[in-house]
Formats: sequence, C-alpha cells, structure tokens
Amino acid sequence: MDLALPAGLIPVLLLVLAAEFVNGWTDAPNAIATVVSTRVLTPSVAVVMATGLNILGAMSGTAVAATIGKGIVRADAIDAITIAAAMVAIVVWSTLAAVRGLPTSESHALVAALAGASLATAGRGVLLWDGWRKVLIGLGFSSILGFLGGFAIMVAISWIFRRVPLAAVRRLFGRLQILSAAFMGFSHGSNDGQKFIGVFTLALVLGGVLPEFRIPLWVILLCAVTMGIGTAVGGWRIVHTMGLRLTKLEPYQGFAAETAAATAIEAASRLGIPISTTHTINTAIMGVGATRRLSAVRWGVGMEIVTAWILTFPVCALIAWVTAELLRWIF
Repeated sequence: MDLALPAGLIPVLLLVLAAEFVNGWTDAPNAIATVVSTRVLTPSVAVVMATGLNILGAMSGTAVAATIGKGIVRADAIDAITIAAAMVAIVVWSTLAAVRGLPTSESHALVAALAGASLATAGRGVLLWDGWRKVLIGLGFSSILGFLGGFAIMVAISWIFRRVPLAAVRRLFGRLQILSAAFMGFSHGSNDGQKFIGVFTLALVLGGVLPEFRIPLWVILLCAVTMGIGTAVGGWRIVHTMGLRLTKLEPYQGFAAETAAATAIEAASRLGIPISTTHTINTAIMGVGATRRLSAVRWGVGMEIVTAWILTFPVCALIAWVTAELLRWIF
C-alpha cells in the first residue's frame, strides 16, 4: 500500500495525535491512579506497565474503533475539516480540565465534538442512531456497573477476609492489585485506546489514503504509543485527584475498584460500546468508599468530577461547532 499522505491531511492527523496525547494526560491515568495511590507500584513502573498493556489492549480488537469511525456520524457526509474541528475541541477542553486536575471523559468529549463539528459541516442528518444508542448504553455501563461492581466486590472481600488480620490482607492484596491494575490497563486500551484509532483511520479514509475503513497495525501502534507518552509527561494531577482526594484507598480497596471497572470496560469493548474509563473507575472508587460509610467519600470532590462530566457534552460540541464554522470560512 502506498502510504504517501496528502499535505492537507497531515495537520488533521497531527491533531488526532494531539488529542490522543491529551487522552494520555487526562484519561489514561485512570488506569493507574489507584495502584499508585495505594503505593503498590511507583509512578514510573505503573506508567511503563500501563503503556505496554494499553498497546496490547488496543490490539485486542477493533469493535470500539469501528463504532467511533463508522457509527457516530455518516462518513460520506463529513470531511477533514470536521475531524480537525472535533480534535481542537477535545484538546482545548481536556487541557483546561487537566490544569484543574479533573479527569474528563474522552469518550464523551470525542462523540460530542464529532457531533458538533458534523452538524456544522453536514447538518442534522449526519448523526447515526445506532452508534449513539451504544454511547447511551455506555453511560449505564460506566456509572451504574462501576459503582455497584465496586460496592459488591468490596462487600465480598470484607466478608471473606473478615477473620484475617489486616496486615495479612494488605500483603495479599498488595500483590493482587498488580494484577488488577494490569487488567485495568489492558481494558483501557481495548476501549479508550481504540477511539482515536478509529478517528485516525477515518481521517485516512476521508483523505483517500485508505480505500475503506480497515485499521492498519501501524495506526494502532502509533496511537497507543502517543497515548502512553501523554501519560508519562502529565497525568499525575489526575492520579492525585482520583487516588488521594476522592477517598483514601487501601490495596484491597484499590483491587476491588480496578477489578470492577476493568470488568465493565472489557465487557463493553467486546460489544463495541464506547465507555468512559473515567466514569467507570471513579464510580467504582465511590462504590468501594461507600461500603465503609458515605462520609468516607469526599462527595464535594465527586461533585467537581460529575460537573466536569456534565459540561463535557455541551462544551465540546460548542467548541467543535464554532471551530468548524471558522475553518469553513477560512478554507
């Protein structure tokens, strides 16, 4: 295959990679926040593990990438300006949130930005219900299953180990949490890692580089590594917010939250449902914290996170719409 890229397509692809980099800043830290906050792994080791497993997860399937690339908006009705405007919105909004240490949902930022930019360039008929139905299902997966799963696993651990000395429980789950963190990293790659892979591939199709929507291996590797670099460069403010400010976690609690979140995310990935890693791990942490007592969760911090979630849809859609209109006027 001739991989020569049209000059006009290169800035669009760079914007997609910029959004993937910011994804590593604001979303990928969700996969390692709990294992770092419980001091089971150092930040540097956690980043290396998360990067490697994100790559493996992103290579484990393409169902989510196909949903994003083909199921959210009509590919035959949009152009490179649509993709560029959407990526600008994601970078702007996610960077602002990262400065405040708030984890944002790149899933919701992405679909909202694609919708806003597409409405500006192609009108209302461009949106596809099948993909949006999966997005709405994903909201349930992330919010409900995350909280209930974290709560249920934590209750089960408390009952099973109720007569075991706390020091022994901490030692055991200090080891087990490495496995749950690895599972979390893999599941993040299998879902979030695929989203910008889908957009990158869509841009290649729109630019005439690929004849059809088929994801090359080099695109998977490029996007996954870019996300890993973003996690390594930034992201520790998110780790601090989720792992330390939201509620205090012990290794067995981190294990419960990661296992619940990763299971929900992995199930969604196999069904091609874009799910928010941010929502899932945050609600799982809240569920775990709520098993002690409701006051164990700092609900004020939780409300800041929820506010950022709610604002993501309208803000990203608006920024993308305005950017698309400006780009159409310029070009």
